[in-house]
Amino acid sequence: MAQKKQVIILTDGDQTAYQALSEACDELSCHPLRASEGNPTPLTGEELVKEIMRAPAEPVVVMVDDRGDAGTGRGERALDVLLDSSELEVLGVVAVAANTHPVHGVAVDVSVDQDGNVVHQAVDKDGHPVSGSTLKGDTVDVLKAYSGPVVGLGDPGKMEGHDSVHHGVPATRRAIEEILKKGANPDGRG
Repeated sequence: MAQKKQVIILTDGDQTAYQALSEACDELSCHPLRASEGNPTPLTGEELVKEIMRAPAEPVVVMVDDRGDAGTGRGERALDVLLDSSELEVLGVVAVAANTHPVHGVAVDVSVDQDGNVVHQAVDKDGHPVSGSTLKGDTVDVLKAYSGPVVGLGDPGKMEGHDSVHHGVPATRRAIEEILKKGANPDGRG
C-alpha cells in the first residue's frame, strides 16, 4: 500500500489567502496546492485528492472555501472528502474566521492573532481574540467530527494589514507552524 500523503487544510481560498499561504509555505518547506485556490473551491474533494497525490512535495497545504455560504457549500463538501480519504494523513486544519451568519462554528485548540501570537481562544476575521474557543467561519462547521489539531486564524494575508505579504505573513506562517508542531495525530477523525 502506498504511503499516505501529508496534508494541512486551510479553510479559505481567495487570491490574497493563496499569496499569504505561498509566502508561508516557502519559509516552512510546505507545498501550497495552487489547484485548490478559488472562491468557492474550484474542484471537488475527489479531484483535490488526485491533485494532492500528484504534488511533488509534502506536506501539501490545501485550500477549501465556501465563499460565504452559511450552509454546507463546495468547500465544506470537499473538506469532508479530504478528512475521510484513506490516501491522506491530515496533520491539522487552519480554521479561518469569517463574518458569515448563521454558522455553528468550531472549537479551536488555539488561535493565532493578527500579530502572529498564539492565543487560547478563538479570533475574528481581523485576527482579534474573542471570548470562548468557538471560531465562526463559513467553511468550518463540518470540522465538528474531526479530532485532529484545529488552529484558528483571521483572514490570511489581511487582518488589517498585519498579515500582509509586505509584513511577512506572520499570522499565516505561525498557524501553519502550529499545525506542523501538533500534527502528529494520523487520520484525525474522531
